[in-house]
Amino acid sequence: MAGVYVSALEMFSIGIGPSSSHTVGPMRAGADFARELDALTAASPEARPDRIRCRLHGSLAATGIGHGTPDAVIAGLRGFAPESCDPADVHGQWARLAAGGSVAAAGVQLVRDDFDFEPFARQHGHPNALTLLAWQGEDLLCSITYLSVGGGFIERAGGLPQPAAATRAVSCYHTARELLEECGGDRSIADLALADEVALHGRDRAIAGLDAIWSAMRSCIDSGMSATGVLPGGLGVRRRAQAMATQVAGNGPAAHADDQLTLYALAVNEENAAGGRVVTAPTNGAAGVLPAVLNHHVVSTGASMAEVRAFLLTAAAIGSIVKANASISGAEAGCQGEVGSACAMAAAALCAVRGGSVAQVENAAEIAMEHHLGLTCDPVGGLVQIPCIERNAVAASTAQTAARIALLGDGTHVVSLDTVIETMRQTGQDMSSRYKETSEGGLAINVVEC
Repeated sequence: MAGVYVSALEMFSIGIGPSSSHTVGPMRAGADFARELDALTAASPEARPDRIRCRLHGSLAATGIGHGTPDAVIAGLRGFAPESCDPADVHGQWARLAAGGSVAAAGVQLVRDDFDFEPFARQHGHPNALTLLAWQGEDLLCSITYLSVGGGFIERAGGLPQPAAATRAVSCYHTARELLEECGGDRSIADLALADEVALHGRDRAIAGLDAIWSAMRSCIDSGMSATGVLPGGLGVRRRAQAMATQVAGNGPAAHADDQLTLYALAVNEENAAGGRVVTAPTNGAAGVLPAVLNHHVVSTGASMAEVRAFLLTAAAIGSIVKANASISGAEAGCQGEVGSACAMAAAALCAVRGGSVAQVENAAEIAMEHHLGLTCDPVGGLVQIPCIERNAVAASTAQTAARIALLGDGTHVVSLDTVIETMRQTGQDMSSRYKETSEGGLAINVVEC
């Protein structure tokens, strides 16, 4: 039976902000639908649509405008891909429609009335869904419902077929316990993950992909640390990373080293909130944790590219288990599924590159996730800004602490990572939808009222 490993090249996909589930996923859905229409027209040239309609359901409707979801769908229909598009070509299209304009996409002219927002509707039991429909006159040519399941991943609902992967990972684990058993006494988690990557992509492409991910993460940090101004969306949140970088640099070497971790995380998530180029890790809302921890390790120790790759591979393996057995989606599990997962992945990876055993690595991930259980997702104004930006900095610090605790032990502990993942799943299932990326509760309503 195939295992649960998700390639690091997919887990850490290069995209744009502000949200993997609300921006990256819908863009991929739009592009997939455009390809479906192209195939339909190629098979039957007379079947050419003259109208396309988009229905956003659940959380995609509730906070979609703040997350740029309509912009993303339009961009996908226009043929843009999140990993290669210029963010400037994506943002602002919905504002044009809202002002009475139109946008050409997939061979038709889209207008405001082609978008429906249905925040209380769930499709196939999922909180993040959108349905795309194409008509020719009164005839419905094509209708597909997509589920945006977190991290930029999408699925076609209702059992509709998707292209099958040509190759599969070679590992067979489904849980953390099975992962440790498969590693045995002589293989690291990164070794096992690299074997999967080679099976999926070939060695050259796998290494190049990992290096490109790290390059994009560093570029995001640099961009965030050099940018100034106010973040879009109307909350008036000022970008702080650039001023903080100047302040930290003037505080001397010791303070500089201590504060860099916070600075890196803030820089990434400000860049994400601005809709810039960012790497899902494993989501956009949690995109600052892993790059901050990894960059801090590289700057502090002069770590090699081999260590960087081992960090990313270890994190991908842990993230794969979380994704398979719980969720990395804020709309499904609250922020414990996003920042909690990112923290666990970063803690495990840091423990690994600092020489931890596989048992210590699993312990680090367990500690990190355990202390995010119950964390809600209640973004103010439906924007990935408050409390998301600072939350990533706090989680980066927690990841470092979890790795230190694990390294000071011998890997034995009472609560397993599998138990915490299952607890996270149950907690997310029990959590009110008001606290799962709908902006209907918590800070999202109290900040506005104050």
